Amino acid sequence: MSDLRPLPASFFGAARDRLRARAEAAGLDGLLLLRAPNLAYATGMFLSANERPMGVWVPVAGDPILMLPGLERENAEGTGIADARFYDEFPGDVPAELWMLDQIGRRAIGIDRLDAALLDAARDRLSRLDLTDHAMIERSFKQPAEIALTIEAARFADLFLERLHAEAGAIISRGGTEADLMADAMAHARGALFAKHKTAFAGTPMGITASVHSGPRAALPHGAVLERVPQPGETLIAGIGASLGGYHAESGVTLIVGEIAPEQRRIMTAMEACNDAAVEACARGATCVEANDAAMGALRHAGLGEAIRHRIGHGMGLEGHEAPWLAPGDTTPIRPGMIFSNEPGVYRPGTDGYRTINTMVVTANGVDVPSRFQSTTPIDARVIAL
Repeated sequence: MSDLRPLPASFFGAARDRLRARAEAAGLDGLLLLRAPNLAYATGMFLSANERPMGVWVPVAGDPILMLPGLERENAEGTGIADARFYDEFPGDVPAELWMLDQIGRRAIGIDRLDAALLDAARDRLSRLDLTDHAMIERSFKQPAEIALTIEAARFADLFLERLHAEAGAIISRGGTEADLMADAMAHARGALFAKHKTAFAGTPMGITASVHSGPRAALPHGAVLERVPQPGETLIAGIGASLGGYHAESGVTLIVGEIAPEQRRIMTAMEACNDAAVEACARGATCVEANDAAMGALRHAGLGEAIRHRIGHGMGLEGHEAPWLAPGDTTPIRPGMIFSNEPGVYRPGTDGYRTINTMVVTANGVDVPSRFQSTTPIDARVIAL
């Protein structure tokens, strides 16, 4: 059994206090949060996003208001928010977002997301409308309890890779396909995750997602999983996402079917240098764009600039992909408490592709990497023996 448990009500109360402080610093009366991850962050409600808007009003002064469609009435219980209000149905005579503004009755409001078609009507109701996603900014700095869930999730992403590495040779030798490889490792990792955490984390998001693709299709960053048998000498990419209590982590690796060729080893070594450059940049508190530039620079130094297809990484938390972005255009300073993926990728269309993934937790002393598979499985060991 694990000592880990879902985040308690006190966490969400403290999150609302931090959001109040952000609203006050921005000169607002409060924040109306409509995005599902922000709603979860402020209330602990993990509801499936659909066409029916859901929101929580977090005022600088006063009590929060939970505003939901009527069919979610029972789900409002247990949040610690006493004031819960409900509208009948979508689309309704008055758009739900405007109904929420009428319920709030304040004049200076921050909203994390608003359909452009409602912009004029919202402004007519307010003296000031701030469309900054203040909650996402706050969410980028993880609390220790959030980090603990991410670290545990990374363990199960690694477990998928460990199983794949151990069993792929036997499965391929029997004529097994990419889909067979994924099914075997998924059953193993997901089974272990649910065996350990299903009871304690019932009602919160928990699971594993994965992709396994090989050969020329590995040159596609988001290659599909096929009924294709990997062939000797090919690369095989596995990318794994795991979540526990709503918090995400990722691990991934490139394996070689059979022996590693010198050119494959050269590329894998360059990718390791790319990974290490991203870790170093995050550890020294660079900006997000500087971390991306440092990582991509390692690939370009190895003559692989033409094979780059994507940024080095993205934030992770309540969303598998969230801000800040280790990418061009994001000048956010990297600070302790931020969590990122680290994803060196080399893609050569028609030939092969390579990608590794680590989860990085930025700390006051540097960077922790809860993804362990790459550190325990050096490049020369990343083979699938047939």
